[in-house]
Amino acid sequence: MSNAYNHVTVIGNLCNEPEFATTQNGISRVNFRIGVQRRFKDKATGQRVADFISVVAWRNTADFVRQYIHKGDLVVVDGEVQTRSYEAQDGTKRYVTEVNAEDVRRPIQKASEGTGNREQGTGMAGEFEEVDDPEIPF
Repeated sequence: MSNAYNHVTVIGNLCNEPEFATTQNGISRVNFRIGVQRRFKDKATGQRVADFISVVAWRNTADFVRQYIHKGDLVVVDGEVQTRSYEAQDGTKRYVTEVNAEDVRRPIQKASEGTGNREQGTGMAGEFEEVDDPEIPF
């Protein structure tokens, strides 16, 4: 399986304020969930279905999230999917699937008309900025 590669990019809105903690060794950790709408609507209701994805970030990425990312913000999360298990208090084995974030950022959105400034996303679903640069190969 040397050709296997575990990488995921997820774009969605934070469902809750990030939960920040520090390990006993002083390493920063933050947990949060993002809501991501599926592309297709539910046939029965006609509404789009959302998935809620758990994310964990460590060290500098956790510090960045703690300082700049808040409930409702639109974020781009790059990382790996990881699964782990633990024994619950009732003795049953529980499984957790989450994204271990390598990078969390807010997409650049166009500023309001008339401001002339570019700013980081404000948590509202917006457009990605198009870049017209002949040096970029795509």
